[in-house]
Amino acid sequence: MPLTIEKLIYGGDGLARLPAGSSGHKDGGRGKAVFIPFVLTGEKIEAAIAEEKPGFARAHATAILEPSPHRVPPPCPYFARCGGCHYQHATYEHQLEIKTEILRENLRRIAKLELACEIQLHPSPPWNYRNRSRLQVRTRPAFALGYFKFASHELLPVEECPISSPLINRGIATLSQAGRAGKAVEGVREVEFFANADDTKLLVEFLCAPEARRAAVRAWAEELCASMPEIAGVAAFREPQKGVQEPLVTVGDSALTYQTKTAAYRVSAGAFFQTNRFLTDDLVKIVTAGRSGDLALDLYAGVGLFSTALACDIRHIISVETSQTAAADLKYNLPASGKAVQTAAEQYLDECTSRVSPSRANAGNSLAESRGDDTKGQVGNGAVLPHSLHQPDLIVVDPPRSGLGDRVARALARVNAPRITYVSCDPATLARDLVPLQAAGYRVEQVHLVDLFPQTYHLETVMHLVR
Repeated sequence: MPLTIEKLIYGGDGLARLPAGSSGHKDGGRGKAVFIPFVLTGEKIEAAIAEEKPGFARAHATAILEPSPHRVPPPCPYFARCGGCHYQHATYEHQLEIKTEILRENLRRIAKLELACEIQLHPSPPWNYRNRSRLQVRTRPAFALGYFKFASHELLPVEECPISSPLINRGIATLSQAGRAGKAVEGVREVEFFANADDTKLLVEFLCAPEARRAAVRAWAEELCASMPEIAGVAAFREPQKGVQEPLVTVGDSALTYQTKTAAYRVSAGAFFQTNRFLTDDLVKIVTAGRSGDLALDLYAGVGLFSTALACDIRHIISVETSQTAAADLKYNLPASGKAVQTAAEQYLDECTSRVSPSRANAGNSLAESRGDDTKGQVGNGAVLPHSLHQPDLIVVDPPRSGLGDRVARALARVNAPRITYVSCDPATLARDLVPLQAAGYRVEQVHLVDLFPQTYHLETVMHLVR
């Protein structure tokens, strides 16, 4: 049936409406939403219904009848079959327009927020930007290395990935060559490549099934290190059992040093780090530039990307991270004025706010007490929190895609910091979390769209809030 694409939505799909009386849908009601991938706003397409639900339908385009002027031939031979990219059929300039409008629409629809400020755009080189890429490994009936096919868990073998760094693509080629030569090990299910800032060193991480043999995995890891000198190390883990990921084998280094304009960071296998090698410094500057004061909290701190930069102009930094691996790197990377706390952000905030008295004069000591410090006001690493400190001057949050959630957002508001910087990788959860923060008196001062993920629907937002 012919359809006209009204707009693109978060997730990569285009939105159209099924016409009344169209064949292939059950109720014939005009206005039923239908979602179609790999289309652009305003395009007229021929579509086939792939799935129908009571409130919506999914379809795929069988022909583009009237293409958008922004449509271009996708350069990757796997596009639309691979599930990794969603916008290669659009010019990069138009991708930025799509993401800007999606961000505005989510803020308007979910948070009821009409931005009074402009969204500041920070584009990326559109190709070879990823410093971290994860691929699936299949050893039977024949070796294959690749990504999941679009909307499935079926493996699509690939020879290259144009959004990954050149060194990662060399790693893909090296691993593929070894696999086709019969050197792949049964039980290795995933491989992740992580490249350093100048794309000269690789850290390789294997995720292995429980039955994978340690000696065989070690032998393959040693062979890979010998065949590609840029591989600094291979770290293999068994698949998590009851939430715990068991280290299996380490050959060579288990961490890379990632150099930015601000600092050098130790990043261990299994620790999170930003994935766009071109925009890391820009992101740090957007989050931290111009911030000063006595105390900042960095929640979901990872290995300390923002904490370390904040320490240049803020006297004391408390950085909270739940991952044991990332927290160890965080402690290593922080300067002497910083304190690494390994706990969930939710638990940390609960402890802080449960001890904070209504009097602002006691808030600084309450923050110290909530960390379980023996000495009131002690921050750690020899730094002492002044007794006159009332509350943090700044809180930075960089949560996972699931966002803060209502409980954490409300606890965040109760800490009463004059500034919150929210780094978000999902505009829908960002908009949801803004509702309690706005109700608590926070308003939006600046909005930045940092395009860490060109060719995909993913977008990074940095929002500065004040009250």
